[in-house]
Amino acid sequence: MIIRSKAPLRIGLAGGGTDVSPYSDMFGGAILNGTVSLYAYATIEPLDNGQIEFVAIDKNESFSISSSVEIKTDGKLDLHKGVYNRIVKDFTKKPLSFRLSTFVDAPAGSGLGTSSTLVVAILGAFAEWLKLPLGEYDLAHLAYDIERVQLKMSGGKQDQYAATFGGMNFMEFHKDGAVIVNPLRVRDEYLDELAHNLVLYFTETSRDSSSIIESQNKNVKENKTSSIEAMHSLKEQAVMMKETLLTGNLHRIGEILDFGWQNKKKLTDAISNPLIDEIYSTAIKSGATGGKISGAGGGGFMIFYCPVNTRYKVIEALEKFGGRHRRYTFKKQGLTSWVI
Repeated sequence: MIIRSKAPLRIGLAGGGTDVSPYSDMFGGAILNGTVSLYAYATIEPLDNGQIEFVAIDKNESFSISSSVEIKTDGKLDLHKGVYNRIVKDFTKKPLSFRLSTFVDAPAGSGLGTSSTLVVAILGAFAEWLKLPLGEYDLAHLAYDIERVQLKMSGGKQDQYAATFGGMNFMEFHKDGAVIVNPLRVRDEYLDELAHNLVLYFTETSRDSSSIIESQNKNVKENKTSSIEAMHSLKEQAVMMKETLLTGNLHRIGEILDFGWQNKKKLTDAISNPLIDEIYSTAIKSGATGGKISGAGGGGFMIFYCPVNTRYKVIEALEKFGGRHRRYTFKKQGLTSWVI
């Protein structure tokens, strides 16, 4: 028997950062994101030899240990270990024997929610294998709790819900901790046009999102006015993007992205750097009407809205920076799992 699962990565279009505590706890947050045809995959093969094996194929890393009720997290494949520890603690109450293999279509630290999506995929495989009674909200919240609370990894809440639910969603993060996922009924032709015009560009760099997020959080805790007002503007941006996508006024997306980018850079000095600024200005000069960096900032993927057929000039102009663009489509399906 083989158990498989996959969960989609996401492109954050608006509101990024407002799902992160303490801002979301103080003011509430709002984000708009869409899942794409890049995935995190997990495969479980049950074993009968009393061993546990973790294999991260994309990272060329592996770990094995005799079956136990808890595996110490030590910085090596901690996401795999953390999910297993929680599964045993909350559900099986006894050790398991299996091989867990994973693969992610984008590098860690690239800004598409890879770590959180991987946790969702691993949880989905265990839920399929053990027939766990987890609905979408249950699974997304459990993934968040494992990564942010149990493993103490910095970050927000949007990625776990995006990977679980899939599709184009407007998400609300309430001050009491509640998360509401509002699926948007965006017409297929709007999504196709958005995917055509929105260039996904990988800078060939990754970053430590936790240090950027901690700097952002520090500014909020210290009540730095410019940072908090910028967060308020990003929350407004999510509403603007929702209205634009639903009504089909796609020509406004570039200016809305640029509005968000200018405000996001006010959150902390670590959001951008000279290379990112030069990439952004080059894209604008080549025909893009706006863009942003995906995720916390500092590196990874960037997106640029390129109306009509300007995408080709933008892609050509960005070649000098040594990065590459990635083809994708928007996907409506979230976490899926199956048994062979």
